[in-house]
Amino acid sequence: MKRLTTFSLMTILLMSLIACSADKTAKEEAAKTTLTETPKKLKALIIDGENNHGVFPLTTILMRDYLLASNLFTVDHARTAFTWQGPHYDQEALGVKAADAAILIEKYPLPNGQKTIAVEKPTPDSTFNPDFAAYDVVISNMGWQASTWPAGTKANFEKYMKNGGGLVIVHAANNSYGDWDEFNKMIGLGGWGGRNTETGPYVYYNDAGERVDDPSDGACGSHGPQQEYVLTTRSPEHPIMKGLPTKWLHVYDELYDRLRGPAENMTVLATAYSDVEKNGPPWDKKVNGTGRHEPLLMAIDYGKGRVFHSGMGHMGTAMECVGFMTTFQRGAEWAATGKVTQAIPTDFPTETATSTRKWANRKPL
Repeated sequence: MKRLTTFSLMTILLMSLIACSADKTAKEEAAKTTLTETPKKLKALIIDGENNHGVFPLTTILMRDYLLASNLFTVDHARTAFTWQGPHYDQEALGVKAADAAILIEKYPLPNGQKTIAVEKPTPDSTFNPDFAAYDVVISNMGWQASTWPAGTKANFEKYMKNGGGLVIVHAANNSYGDWDEFNKMIGLGGWGGRNTETGPYVYYNDAGERVDDPSDGACGSHGPQQEYVLTTRSPEHPIMKGLPTKWLHVYDELYDRLRGPAENMTVLATAYSDVEKNGPPWDKKVNGTGRHEPLLMAIDYGKGRVFHSGMGHMGTAMECVGFMTTFQRGAEWAATGKVTQAIPTDFPTETATSTRKWANRKPL
């Protein structure tokens, strides 16, 4: 065997040191990459304070919990200084009468400790001006007859959306601000709130599966008694809907019909059939359901911004549907980022069976 020279030994030692140094550098860079790739959580803001659905203090906290459960969001809250809780909610399910709705604000206080003043009718809040630009997505839990925002707040929100902000509209939030043209463009379709033919057409699907934009005259906004109904996916390749069943059964909830609006840059994600007999409004026995497939899930582009619009969610019990929960979480992520990374849960409802998860933080009243 040949003896190694001093030069050879030094060469081997040097090469070993270089290899170790390179390996250490590679590990350090890998660690930095891992830290860099850990995504920052998205910032969500839930706004509420005036809603004909007096249950809103409960549903605001419930939706907060759903966003936190996705592990994608941090959540802040902005509530108007004056709170109006309307009488429209399932008193039997809550175990509280309409006159006692204020107890819900006590039972479900905002985490930020904000104090508000309860009023008997909607009262404008001249100080309401959240820093929308600080958030990736805004979730509206406002409702019918919500007071018009100050002009500066409206302008700030329009700017936020046009510059790429995100918005999620839930149920009665599409009743708000019928005289605000830009808001109507954001939400695509709305109900009540003074909306009429000048606001835009009815939009629905016919039995042939064709979208119809109908400019005919008529009332804006209706629904029947709460009922189970089947959602039919209309845009299966949209990020929010990708992987969901073509048809799935929703729990007892209101089925909005006769919605109308600009419907600009709007994609109908899912519809439900408004049965002529079953979906007539209880307050007007002369009116029937439409006999049409009505949009209940929609996605709208507004400037650089994105809007997810869900007509579901009349009560907290309706929000316990896994279908509502999943589309809400996925819709919020899409509105914030333009994509969806969340998997479809294994307990998602089927065409013939509902699926619910009882909300763990529901409090006895």
